[in-house]
Amino acid sequence: MSNLEKSTPEFKVEEIHIHNRKNKIKESTGYKVFTVVNTIIMILIAFATLYPFLYLVSQSFSSKEAIIAGHTSLIPKGFNIDTYIYVIKGQHNNYEFLRYYGNTILYTVIGTVLSLFFSCMLAYPLSKNKLKINRFLSPFVIFTMYFGGGLIANYVLILKLELKDTMWGFILPMLISTYYVILMRSFFMNIPKDLEEAGEIDGLNKFGVFWHIARPLSTPIIATMTLFYAVMYWNNWFNAKLYLQDKKKWPVAYYLQTIIRGGGGASDPDAEQMSANIKSCAMVLTVLPIICVYPFIQRYYVQGMMLGGVKE
Repeated sequence: MSNLEKSTPEFKVEEIHIHNRKNKIKESTGYKVFTVVNTIIMILIAFATLYPFLYLVSQSFSSKEAIIAGHTSLIPKGFNIDTYIYVIKGQHNNYEFLRYYGNTILYTVIGTVLSLFFSCMLAYPLSKNKLKINRFLSPFVIFTMYFGGGLIANYVLILKLELKDTMWGFILPMLISTYYVILMRSFFMNIPKDLEEAGEIDGLNKFGVFWHIARPLSTPIIATMTLFYAVMYWNNWFNAKLYLQDKKKWPVAYYLQTIIRGGGGASDPDAEQMSANIKSCAMVLTVLPIICVYPFIQRYYVQGMMLGGVKE
């Protein structure tokens, strides 16, 4: 043993051994080859993933002539922003797009908060095997994944509840996803029972145990479900088509869907250029906010999915 190891505490010696082993691994030819190959593969996967979106962005800023001639690439050809101006200003220059964007933000924020709350309130009790009611409740919840009332039954229900042309008519049909509840249930089952029992000994009731112990430990799965629910509300246009006839209450996804379907409805010469790249513009405007939000919670994404999807 070297003099350095003799004068170093035991745990320091172990750190030195680990550090030396890492250096040996890094110096090996096999490790260098693996690092280079792995890096190349990751770069190719990243490029293959980003290329379609980058191409859409380029196409949305390209001219009609370049799109028709097939000259568009990752760099816009004949740069212009006519389509973006048209979509944002609207056919009558009333900037209705901004109103639809505001509606979508409102629906997404309220819907995501409520969905997370009720999903947690359902998933946490389901994770407790000692509750006798779970013998009947768990199969009942899973049953809803495979069987439902159908479109007509849901539409009649919304009518009977007088929720048509209201924000709740858009939000409530998507309020709880059974699949997400099952993921959260699996995550809650991994929380150490000793911590919950310690909270009860300290005087916390069941809700207090969940709020002060289970909830802080569930940040990865809650962040992951926040992303999932937010994307679901943000991109949903079908509920708006069914339940929101008042145009002022449309979300942006349904507004852009009507533009894509109808080509914008313009009759002036600019309509040709609009129809050539309006789909690309619509996709960019729809996806951009989600892309801006994702980096803030992506570090929880893999951890939440892994711990929520696997039960030890």
